[in-house]
Amino acid sequence: MTALPKHWPSSRRQGKRRAADSKKIATPVNCKHCGMPKLQGYLCQNCKQ
Repeated sequence: MTALPKHWPSSRRQGKRRAADSKKIATPVNCKHCGMPKLQGYLCQNCKQ
């Protein structure tokens, strides 16, 4: 059997998986240092840690 070409997602579908995954990140958590709510994986806007 010969190798088949890979199927790339269309330009219309690009970014859909990333956009669907960002809903998990949108829940705020409390900062360990100051206790203010922040987005998980981002710097705290209050104490910058």
